[in-house]
This record gives sequence, structure tokens and C-alpha cells, in this order.
Amino acid sequence: MIYFLSDAHLGSRVIADPEGHVDRLSRLLRQMGTDATHIFLLGDIFDFWYEYLFEPHRWLHADGTWHMPRSKQLYLPLMQTLRTLTDGGVEVHFFIGNHDIWTFGDLARNTGIRVHRQPEAFTLDGKRIFMAHGDGIVPSDFMQRLPTELQVKIRRFMRLRAFFHHPVPQFLFRLLPPALGDAFGYEWARRSRLKEIRRPCPYKGEKNEELVQWAKEHPEYDYCVFGHRHIRLDLELGNNRRVLILGDFFQQFTYAVLHNGQLQICQHTL
Repeated sequence: MIYFLSDAHLGSRVIADPEGHVDRLSRLLRQMGTDATHIFLLGDIFDFWYEYLFEPHRWLHADGTWHMPRSKQLYLPLMQTLRTLTDGGVEVHFFIGNHDIWTFGDLARNTGIRVHRQPEAFTLDGKRIFMAHGDGIVPSDFMQRLPTELQVKIRRFMRLRAFFHHPVPQFLFRLLPPALGDAFGYEWARRSRLKEIRRPCPYKGEKNEELVQWAKEHPEYDYCVFGHRHIRLDLELGNNRRVLILGDFFQQFTYAVLHNGQLQICQHTL
């Protein structure tokens, strides 16, 4: 079995029970681990994640004990779960999202996961599958078809995205004390969550969803799987091709399963 999950936004300041949220995801991952060969985490697993220079970089010690940095103690159950999965032979792949870009080796080193900084395609169960978080993916002529106001917003987002991905500001932010950096990052993310709650962006229709249009432009893939949009979508594109947007794991608690070449979205229940 092969699993896909995105947009848990762990640690979000708008989640009433952050410890319970981490535990819920950890329990699901352990359950997946009973029959999984691969688990793909497609970004924004954390509402904010930064690995600072002046904090411990080795969390799992030779005697088997964990010593998490203060800024990441909330995530200890998840780290232990990921380490158990990878030690047990499950391939866990982590694609950075727009909220957890800033992993510089500590996450992979301590848990054994494989971090992907760019979209990638895999052949799994005989299917060619393209995977990405979804931010920054825009079809070729999409911008020209949008109203000017929306074009301005998208260009602003893309400039901000380029800034967040640039190595110079990344390095300078790493110099901050973790408490100060986290205060800024989690507050920024909190405002983003509140804005989404106040003004949700539901499914815009097949012709207006950029990820759907991008998938249509790439018939070389059987499945395109994305996160980012926080909508649950499984759309047939013709010729047995499909595009899936995974929903989220903080309100809808959805994920996808690939078994015998068939991909479907499921919902986790307590």
C-alpha cells in the first residue's frame, strides 16, 4: 500500500488541541506503517518549521533517547513515529510546502525520511504519478486568463515565495534565536489560517483551478497528486488519467491510498 497526505499544519495557533493533533497524525502514520511500502507527505505538514543554527541538530542519540530542541518538543511523537517507520523499511518522502520550506537537514537526519525540494514523478504500481505540494505550479497561459486584480495577487505571492526560497534570507533567519523566529513564523501562519477561515476559497471549477489545468497540460502522467488548496478533489481527466487534491489533515482529515494501481481519497475517523 502507498499513502499520500498533506496539509496537517501541525502546531497551528488556531488548533485548540495541538498535542492531540500531533498524536492523531502519529497514530495514523503508525497504522499506515502496518502495510505501507511508501508514504508521501506532500507539504505543509507543519504550520511553521525552521531549523535554526543555534539549537541542537542531533535529536536522536546513540542510546536511543530523544532530546528535542525546545522549539520542536511538540513534535516528539511524530519524530519517533517517522523514525520507527523508516527503520522498519517504509520509504517516507517529505515534499516541502510553503509553510515548511525551511528544513536544512535536521529533519531528514533524525528521522530517516527523504526530503524533496522540487516536484517529482514516480512510477508506482505501474502508474506514472506526479507529486508536488502545489504552490508555484501554474499552467502556461493561466495568468493571461485571469482578471487583473487576481494576477496582481498571484504575482505578489510568487515574489514572496521566491524570497522565502532564497538562500540569503534563509541563512539570516537561521541566525535568530528560535523563540524569536518561531514567534514571528507561527504568528504569520496563524493569520493565514484565520484569513482562510474567514474567506475560504472553495473549488473554483475545472477551468479555473490552476492545478487541474496544469495536470491537463501533462498527459504523460497517469495521476497528478497535490496538496496546498485544502479542497478534496478527485477528477477524471480522460484516458484513465486523474488529478487529486488531497484536502487537509486539520479539518477534513483526508489522505489517499494507492493499491493495485487504483488511487482513492479516504477520511480518517477517530
